[in-house]
Amino acid sequence: MATLTPSEAQATPVRGPWLTRTLSIAYWTFTLIVAMELVFGSMWMLLQSGGARWVMTHLGYPLYVNYIIGIWKLPGAVALLVPRLERIKEWAYAGAVFNFSGAAASHLLAGDRPGKLVAPLMLTAMVLASWALRPPDRRLVGARPPARLRAVAWIVPLVIVGLFVVIALLTLPSAPSPR
Repeated sequence: MATLTPSEAQATPVRGPWLTRTLSIAYWTFTLIVAMELVFGSMWMLLQSGGARWVMTHLGYPLYVNYIIGIWKLPGAVALLVPRLERIKEWAYAGAVFNFSGAAASHLLAGDRPGKLVAPLMLTAMVLASWALRPPDRRLVGARPPARLRAVAWIVPLVIVGLFVVIALLTLPSAPSPR
């Protein structure tokens, strides 16, 4: 029997077989639903189905955006389902969160009724649940608990970003007036 180092023992939670099985079922359920939605969405967008065209037009996006998003959804679904490729999985999870939360924001900003936000927000929650429940063999190997940071490690970057915002606002380019 292998002996765990103190840091490994602390990072390895003790779970009963029923809890491990339940978490595994929840992980795969959420992951399969998200992957299915990514594949379906990819096909609908790439084939410019009537529904995909209508939604993009309704939201004010040009139809070529269907191709851009549709192309990335398919490898995202593959990355979530295949073993290994942990770093690519992280990118796939991030892309899915951007996609689904962006869809919710787009519907909100287009003035759609609140009911239109339910599906993309539920899918965003499922992506986050899949990410949180993923088993150790689907996580980045070098992942470790965050080290304690001094306040200056946060303050300096935030001040720099704040300065960039001010400079951007002061140097806004003027656009020609619409006729």
